[in-house]
Amino acid sequence: MPPETNLDLFAPAAPAQPLAERLRPQDLEAFVGQKHLLGPGRPLRVAIETGTLHSLILWGPPGVGKTTLAHLLARACHAEFIALSAVFAGVKDIRDAVAHAQQVLARDARRTVLFVDEVHRFNKAQQDAFLPFVEQGLITIIGATTENPSFELNSALLSRTTVYVLEALGSDELARLLERARVAAFPEIAITEAARLRMLGHADGDARRVINLVELLGHAARSAGLGEVNPEFVERSIAQDLRRFDKGGEMFYDQISALHKSVRGSDPDAALYWLVRMLDGGADPLYLGRRLVRMAVEDIGLAVPQALDIALGACAVYERLGSPEGELALAEAAIFLACAEKSNAVYQAYKAVRGQIARDVSRPVPMHLRNAPTALMRGLGYGQGYRYAHDEADAYAAGERYLPEGVEAGPWYRPSARGFEARIADRLARLRIRDAASRSSEKDHDE
Repeated sequence: MPPETNLDLFAPAAPAQPLAERLRPQDLEAFVGQKHLLGPGRPLRVAIETGTLHSLILWGPPGVGKTTLAHLLARACHAEFIALSAVFAGVKDIRDAVAHAQQVLARDARRTVLFVDEVHRFNKAQQDAFLPFVEQGLITIIGATTENPSFELNSALLSRTTVYVLEALGSDELARLLERARVAAFPEIAITEAARLRMLGHADGDARRVINLVELLGHAARSAGLGEVNPEFVERSIAQDLRRFDKGGEMFYDQISALHKSVRGSDPDAALYWLVRMLDGGADPLYLGRRLVRMAVEDIGLAVPQALDIALGACAVYERLGSPEGELALAEAAIFLACAEKSNAVYQAYKAVRGQIARDVSRPVPMHLRNAPTALMRGLGYGQGYRYAHDEADAYAAGERYLPEGVEAGPWYRPSARGFEARIADRLARLRIRDAASRSSEKDHDE
C-alpha cells in the first residue's frame, strides 16, 4: 500500500516565503554589512565566535540586518529563540515568553534569547517587565529599534543592555545582495548596469528592499517574456516609492538639523539638497516652511530683515499653489537664507533676557513709564517726568531710562557688523554716546 498522505483539497495552500526570507543568512559568512561590528575582533563577531552573549539593543534603519543578527547570535550560543513584536505584544506575551524560558532551562539547561522587534514601542511598564528575568540570567534580551534608544527606552533597561549602532548598507553591499538574489531566483534574467543603479537608488540602503525589488522585477520580466531588465522597465514596474524616511523619528530630526546647519553655514547647495531630500521623503512642506521661518529669525535676524518676509512669503505661496509648484518657493527661500548675511544677535539677546527675568524678582514698572488715564493715577505720580521722545532732538530722549530700578542692561542686544545690522550698531553707538553725555551732565548739575 502506498504511504498515507494527509491531503486536504480544501485546505489553503501554504504561502510562499518571500525571497528576502529565503535568502536570510544562516551563518556569519553570508551576512552582508556592519563590518564595524562583525569584522575580525569586533564585539558582535567575538560574541558569535565564542558563543558568549549579553543583552543588547540593535539600533539602525530598516533592512540592515537586526533580525538576522539576533538569529545568528542565538544560534551561536545554542540558545532558545523567542521573537516578539512590540507592535502587537503586551505584558501577557512577555510573561508567556518567560514561562517558556523557564521550561527550556529546566528541561535542557539552555538559556533563552528573547528578541523584541520595535522595542521602542513598549511602554515603561512593558520594558520594566523584562528586568528581573534579565538580571536572573533567565533570558538574554535583544531589542531592535529604528529610534534613538536615548529617547525611547527607559534608563533601567538601557543600563542593563549594550547599544550597538547598525548602519545603512552601502552601494557595493547592496549590489552584492542584488546579484545574490538574481542568481538565486531569476538566473535567466539579466539586469543592465543602468537598471542596477536605479534599483540601488530605490533600495536606499535597505537590504530587504533591494531583494524585494529583485523579486518584483524578476516576476514582472518573466511574465512579460523579457530576458533583460533595463532602467525604463524598472521605472514602469515600480510604483512611486518614497525614500526611507520616518516623519517622527531619528532620521527626520537628523535631516532637519542638516538643513538648518547648511543654511546657517551659508551653503545654498547643501541647503537645497536637504530640503529636497525631505520633500522627497514625504515631509510636510509647510513644516519645512515653518523651519525656514525659524532660521530667518534665529540665524539671520536683523542682518537681513527681508529674510523673514521671504520665508513667510514662501509659506503663503505654498499654501496657495500646493505641490509641486509651491515647493519651488520653499527652495527659493532656502537658497536666499543660505546666501544671506548671518546674525544671531536677536536670538542671543532674547535668551539672555529670558534668563535674566527667570533669575530676577518681579520688579514694578517705573512710575514715569506708567500710563495715567485718570486724575487719581496722575495724582499718585503715574507718568510724572516722562519725556516724549518725539519732542526731543532727533526724536530721542538722551539719558532716559526705560528699565525697572535695579536692572542693568547687558547690553543684551549686541548687533553684528554684518548686513543691515551694521547700520543698527552704528546708530546705537551714537545714541549711547549721547546717553552718557546726558547722564554726565545730570550728575554735574546735581552736584
